[in-house]
Amino acid sequence: MRVKVGCCGFCMAMERYFSEFKLVEVQKTFYQPVSEKTAKRWRGKAPEDFEFTVKAFQKITHPPSSPTFKRYKIEAKDCGFFKPNEEVFEAWEVTKEIAKVLKAKIIVFQTPKSFTESDENVKNMREFFSSVERDFTFVWEPRGWREEKVREVCEELDLIHCVDPFVSKPTYGEIAYLRLHGSHKRMYRHKYSKDELIWLKKFCEELKKDAYVLFNNVYMCDDAKSFSQLIRESP
Repeated sequence: MRVKVGCCGFCMAMERYFSEFKLVEVQKTFYQPVSEKTAKRWRGKAPEDFEFTVKAFQKITHPPSSPTFKRYKIEAKDCGFFKPNEEVFEAWEVTKEIAKVLKAKIIVFQTPKSFTESDENVKNMREFFSSVERDFTFVWEPRGWREEKVREVCEELDLIHCVDPFVSKPTYGEIAYLRLHGSHKRMYRHKYSKDELIWLKKFCEELKKDAYVLFNNVYMCDDAKSFSQLIRESP
């Protein structure tokens, strides 16, 4: 069992981040994909053993009503919810090419609460994932779905079920992909205590599989460093 620790996005200067961690989940690819030139520069600066994971472009998962499209001045017409149409597949091509340049092995698909557990949405997922190249490990972070349905979909489509471990347990996947968003009371402003990090370590151990642990809160740099130290100190 290996535990890889990092942050959802660069929380400090890139060069310093590369010296502190061996993993990052790229967030910019979700909001407004970076250019191939930028991705090449990042990969060139990173150590050979540094791992990028990529969050899929929001046009694949989020509908045009999502406020982040307006915030980033991105035109969105009939996208999101894995609709098997030209706009969504173009977004996939953009995501895929950036992932290839970064030599990423994992692509993360985060769906909004509005992506409900419906027959139409499952059908869209089935058509989308059966049409795209499976050169990557696909991770799915659903919201509001029943665990049994998530497991059913993940097993059928060979997806890794992503969870916040302080909320639920993953239902399917050869690896574990954990995204920590903070507590329900303070959400992203939550800072994890030592006891919480010790609990998280035990959680990873009980999974008995390789685990990716990505912090996604205001204090993610500090929390990720503290958790990395805790992992290194383990016998």
